Amino acid sequence: MPLRRSDEPELDALTRALAVQVAAERVRRGLTQSELAAMTGTTQSAVARLERGTRPPRLDTLLRIANALDCELEVTLRPRTIERKP
Repeated sequence: MPLRRSDEPELDALTRALAVQVAAERVRRGLTQSELAAMTGTTQSAVARLERGTRPPRLDTLLRIANALDCELEVTLRPRTIERKP
């Protein structure tokens, strides 16, 4: 399934980065998508969608996944270092 593209490239990039991180950590811990889903109270298909980067995860889902993987979830807002184009 192709990645869903939004009109927000930053959101797409963040979604892809999260997808890679979640999949890598799940595999590193030797978990299947189904096992991670059971640990987080979601479905295997939701984990698969997250790992494919087809849609941004909900923050509460991402927090449950981070906790299940024994990872910290860090969200930081900081001033831009590059100006946005109008």
